[in-house]
Amino acid sequence: MKQFHLWSAILGIALLIVLILDVGPGKLLGDFTLLGWTLLPFIAVEVVADGFHTLAWRYCLSGSHRRLPFTALFRIRMSGYAIGYLTPTASLGGEVIRGSLLSVNESGAHAAGAVLIDKLTYSLSQVLFVVAGSLTLLGFVDLPSGLGPALIAGSLLLVCGIFGFLYLQKKGKLGAVFRRPLVLRLGGRRMETLARHLTAVDEELASFYRHRSGDFFRSLGWHVVGFACGIVQSWIFLLVMMRESSIALAAWVWFLGSWFDLLAFAIPMNIGVLEGARMLSFRLLGLPHSLGLTYGVALRMEQLARAFMGLAFYAVGSLSLQRTKPTVAVDKEGGTAGDPS
Repeated sequence: MKQFHLWSAILGIALLIVLILDVGPGKLLGDFTLLGWTLLPFIAVEVVADGFHTLAWRYCLSGSHRRLPFTALFRIRMSGYAIGYLTPTASLGGEVIRGSLLSVNESGAHAAGAVLIDKLTYSLSQVLFVVAGSLTLLGFVDLPSGLGPALIAGSLLLVCGIFGFLYLQKKGKLGAVFRRPLVLRLGGRRMETLARHLTAVDEELASFYRHRSGDFFRSLGWHVVGFACGIVQSWIFLLVMMRESSIALAAWVWFLGSWFDLLAFAIPMNIGVLEGARMLSFRLLGLPHSLGLTYGVALRMEQLARAFMGLAFYAVGSLSLQRTKPTVAVDKEGGTAGDPS
């Protein structure tokens, strides 16, 4: 897996360099000069979207986590985003960080369940919203031969995978692969401990889907609102760079680019793919492909800005956790202060 991430990053950087040389560094710099301070509201729109995604996550929480303030959840979510984006873990590392920060004062099963449910509602809402919007374009855009069927086939595989994940969550079967060795008396104590934790998570998930189906759909809805902010972001970019825009055109730009992104989710930071997808989207929509590269690089800068913001939240959160950890004093005879023995 490490080799895959390494070569994906190398090839992605090479692709990005080729795209920049094709458009011309001078042209790209000139477009960015025109964009100027508009980059700040461009970034701010996506921060607002992160707020909506945080609201969606709140509906996935259980126990005392549901009483956490919005600001705390926002910081935890952005911390996870930063780790997932800046490390070659294909977002897995970010989900682990979210779960660990959330479980400080509550059951690990509650924290893991909240992260898994949110990951599902986020992915499901993204795929359904993006694919549904993109399919409306097929009658208006002439895709290169074979690209349309490939995108549809890839999207169907994603949808099947997500619904399979939903089925396992609802039936409480995520830990089945680890419980099976115990039936055969294999794996030892470590496997037994892991299986016990996963069983608690499975029970948490099954309980959520039995008793809180309404919260599942509320989470889906807020995630869709968060993704729709990307259309506003596209509208701002087109308005500044082309002096005219429309919500319909901005939506098509966002849907088509995001559709390409979905099929490259495993590539670290989507290097090269994000920019190339925007160039292709602009070209297919009859817009200057050089603007597509500028749009892609602007998105890259927005993602980096949010990642560094999340990294700052993570650093501050880690320090505060260290300060609140109970310290155990050791006496001269090797015992511990407060030890009843």
